[in-house]
Amino acid sequence: MDLITTEEQKRIRRAVEDAEKNTSGEIRVCLEKKCSEEVLDRAAKYFYKLKMDKTSLRNGVLIYMATQDHKFAIIGDAGINKVVPDDFWETTKESMLNYFKQGKLTDGIITGITMAGDKLKQYFPHTDNDRNELSDDIAFMDGD
Repeated sequence: MDLITTEEQKRIRRAVEDAEKNTSGEIRVCLEKKCSEEVLDRAAKYFYKLKMDKTSLRNGVLIYMATQDHKFAIIGDAGINKVVPDDFWETTKESMLNYFKQGKLTDGIITGITMAGDKLKQYFPHTDNDRNELSDDIAFMDGD
């Protein structure tokens, strides 16, 4: 799927790895071309398909984007949602959107990863026995 270049994929993966160095939380990015349903429903579907709800502390964060439809969502699991400010996800989305409006897709995604990583670090700091529970690779989906 030619949504982003190989170099952009590497930048996103590095951003996930860097964010996760400081937290026990997990961050994933999920991309597809078209969103065939409400964006939050679609993101939730992939959240479960990617087993984001199976982290030990329920602190997974998914950034979902349908590139051709220009839709995106951020979903946090129960553990992180309990502790972040009520407007955190919306504020993060707005920061990302500022980059998207400039045509800077990768920079916007990395901004979301960084902001989520900072909150995860604050509430779920890295521990000595922490392990990477989920892949750091971008999940490329091609619909139902």
